[in-house]
Amino acid sequence: MGFIKEQQVKLALRLLAWRYEKAGQPLPEPAVLQRHARELVDDAHRIARERGGNVLSILKQMANDAMRR
Repeated sequence: MGFIKEQQVKLALRLLAWRYEKAGQPLPEPAVLQRHARELVDDAHRIARERGGNVLSILKQMANDAMRR
């Protein structure tokens, strides 16, 4: 995995952890959280390729949507 994508995964981890804390929910196990962050980044890249747009803004929106489910 490239440097930029790895940084995006770290950002996704922080966003997810923040959303869990804000919702008052316990954090899942680190491996589960890491997998979820990687999936979010991969999906954000796929959406950016298909529709255009900024990966960071897509990632933020997806993290917010993931917590609403």
